[in-house]
Amino acid sequence: MRYGTRTGLLGIAVAGALAVAGCAAGQAERPQAPRTATGTLEQLARRAGCTPDVQTDAADLRQANCGSGSSRYVLATFATDRGRAEWLDAADDYGGTYLVGRRWVAAGPERVVTALRDRLGGVVERSSAHHGHH
Repeated sequence: MRYGTRTGLLGIAVAGALAVAGCAAGQAERPQAPRTATGTLEQLARRAGCTPDVQTDAADLRQANCGSGSSRYVLATFATDRGRAEWLDAADDYGGTYLVGRRWVAAGPERVVTALRDRLGGVVERSSAHHGHH
């Protein structure tokens, strides 16, 4: 399945989730995180303490909303590393904070993503796109 037609929609979904959640003020990353989690969308969600509201359920991408209010975030899993990279490239245009693992991404407010790192491991990545260019 091609990502080109969906990457725009995925970026809009991430931007919408971030708009609902709001952008949090920066926090320092915690120095240690657990080993990066692996598994299905449901397994990752359970480890994160989320009951996933699945929005996209395809062979190459599964995406769900988790949390509520200012703690809302998007959790996505991918069939391939390339799929994850393409999703992140599209989402990067909208700015935000992402927790990145092998074939999965959590996107949301910085304080939420940083807290998720304690449960899921991974690497926190920040994009400054919606804050303007540096």
